Amino acid sequence: MAAATLARRARIASPAGRQHFRLERGSGRLVVAERLDREEMCGRSRTCTLAFELLLADPLQFFPIEVSVEDINDHSPVFPDERVTFKIPETSDPGSRFPVDAAQDLDIGSNDIQAYSIYPENEFFSVSSQTHGESNNVLQLVLQQPLDREEQSELDFTLVATDGGSPPRSGSTQIHITVLDVNDNAPIFTQTVYIAHVLENAPEGSKVLRVVANDADVGINGNISYQFSQGVVQSQSAFIIDPSSGEIHITKPLDFENVQKHELSVRAVDGGGLSALCKVLVEVMDVNDNAPEIVVSSFSSPIPENAAPGTVVALLAVRDQDSGVNGEITCALEDQRSFSLRPAFKNYYELVTVSTLDREERAQHMVVVTAADAGSPPLTSTHTFSVDISDVNDNAPVFNQTSYTMYVHENRTMHLHCSSGPLKATDCGRGGQTAKWLFRVQPVARQEEPCCVCRESESGGVFCAAADGLTSS
Repeated sequence: MAAATLARRARIASPAGRQHFRLERGSGRLVVAERLDREEMCGRSRTCTLAFELLLADPLQFFPIEVSVEDINDHSPVFPDERVTFKIPETSDPGSRFPVDAAQDLDIGSNDIQAYSIYPENEFFSVSSQTHGESNNVLQLVLQQPLDREEQSELDFTLVATDGGSPPRSGSTQIHITVLDVNDNAPIFTQTVYIAHVLENAPEGSKVLRVVANDADVGINGNISYQFSQGVVQSQSAFIIDPSSGEIHITKPLDFENVQKHELSVRAVDGGGLSALCKVLVEVMDVNDNAPEIVVSSFSSPIPENAAPGTVVALLAVRDQDSGVNGEITCALEDQRSFSLRPAFKNYYELVTVSTLDREERAQHMVVVTAADAGSPPLTSTHTFSVDISDVNDNAPVFNQTSYTMYVHENRTMHLHCSSGPLKATDCGRGGQTAKWLFRVQPVARQEEPCCVCRESESGGVFCAAADGLTSS
């Protein structure tokens, strides 16, 4: 197998450009070329597959390969905040629930967060964790018995998140409880999840949407302010929320190719310290802002002029970071009769000859490949191949005259010089230099001995031979 792959010049081609694997010389084994980070490549996706192609030459073959990257428990749970403070009125009923921003673990499956606990345990609170969907984990502190501010005005404990790895990893946040006298109504959002769609080229300052929460209390206890929880920092850095109105605006350009969806967590807090959380999903809509890319995998130049039609000159791939119709690519040649593009595999194309080449007619071809997407307006990219044609000996020398006449006096030397002037050769010599030729004299009849000889085989000088009474000097 190793000898076969070496003999057929096996190589790995990836349309994304980045090579995570390589073929080991000698053994032909597929080995890792760099450290793989599953979370960086696939995030929290349940499956993580790296796809590429194995290319073999003579004949050209493509073998698709997929490598599944398995998760290990290399990340600990992390809470958004190191310390969380709750202001809870002493009139709160047992069973009251207080939302906490859940911890996040970049690992998946059994290596993800499995349990929450309180340390040290106390008689007032327990923790409840419920999962709704893949990314909506509801974490709440549950009040077990009534609080008495006059008896205990503050309470501190640690909330611990533990994953299911072996050995398990954990993360914690400090919980501080301040017991208040009154304020028995928490804010309530009009929706638990808000969804907005924004074009990736929306200008800075554009309004995304407005969240609304209501509080049945009056006065200072009914005044609501809005703020982002400290959950997804990367997403929140692109947005700002007005604390009074709840309007969310863009603070910097969005990039669909980088992040397609932003998940925000908004907290509404009333004047008495009660709060509520809601989710805001901002889906970024793609616009045609990326031109197609042309990636050349191999290129052969020069090629001999006697190359058969269908000879592969170059192998190239096209790609576009945009999605949908903005990422659909067509590939064509500009004003070309000697070459054509032939689909090879997926987004790969072969540049091949379609007719017989003639170096004497044209020694170099400039082949321009154009890739265009289907966006409106469409974006294009070009790549120029300079294909040199190498010479083969397919043209014989041609004399300007079909015969030459020489009159000779006996006992005298006669010289007829056939120089390069009357001779034409269209083939080229080594290194592209002018072709060289050699002269020789042949008798008209096979049985006759030539009366003249060619002593200057390169210049064409002809002298009389000493025969039948004639002498030469």
